Amino acid sequence: MPHTHPSGPDRRTILRGAAAASGVAVLGGALTVGGATSASAQAAPSFLYWRGAWNARPPSSPIQVLANRPSYIVVHHTATPNSTNYSLDHALALSRSIQNYHMDSNGWIDAGQQLTISRGGHVMEGRDRTPEAVGAGHHVVGTHVANNNSTCIGIENEGTYMTTGPTQALTNALVATLSWLCGAYGLNPQSAIRGHRDFNATACPGDVLYAMLPDLRNATASVLTAQGVDLHSLREPSGEGPTFPPVPEDEPQREFYHGPGRGPDDFTR
Repeated sequence: MPHTHPSGPDRRTILRGAAAASGVAVLGGALTVGGATSASAQAAPSFLYWRGAWNARPPSSPIQVLANRPSYIVVHHTATPNSTNYSLDHALALSRSIQNYHMDSNGWIDAGQQLTISRGGHVMEGRDRTPEAVGAGHHVVGTHVANNNSTCIGIENEGTYMTTGPTQALTNALVATLSWLCGAYGLNPQSAIRGHRDFNATACPGDVLYAMLPDLRNATASVLTAQGVDLHSLREPSGEGPTFPPVPEDEPQREFYHGPGRGPDDFTR
């Protein structure tokens, strides 16, 4: 897999990757990923590896599913090493490790995030029932952004992106995933795509990946437009927006920790 410049892909690279380098193309108004065409944005995409692929454990308690759609898509980094193992086996092992840590160390009922993307560009279901909920326009409540889990769906991106950017493969997969979620939920990418630090006091998703968000929003909008989606018809987040808290100087450095995932206002774990 190609590496990116330490500052991350530039805008032209991101936009090109959104429609070509990742295997994403638009054919007759339908999103095509890796050569397989989906008739609607709501359908689970062919690039998604469901929980059975990585031998997920069952949740320890029932998963909470809300009938309403989320208002935001939150981009995270895993705060783990920037692995150069881009294989599918590594990606599936990553998902198992995250779930084990979240359940065994944090005491959560399942993996906290709804989706995970490896540095090899493999996209995996995280919290149970996520693809079905997205397809129905519902929201699986996760544990990834404190006090805002009822309104946010989260994407974990493997790596640490404080001083370097993600691989092109991860970037392409992230744009494809953002496009799927915005299309399924009718979200305006310019207002719905946020970073973890927009909601909580954390360095997540890293300075470089956070700085890429404007271009990721534009790339997502380009994919939706190519699908024939009227961007003006997409909804804006309801209620109060992110509070943009400061990043703490003493951000903890431990495996899979990248800021507060659960707060007193969250009703699930």
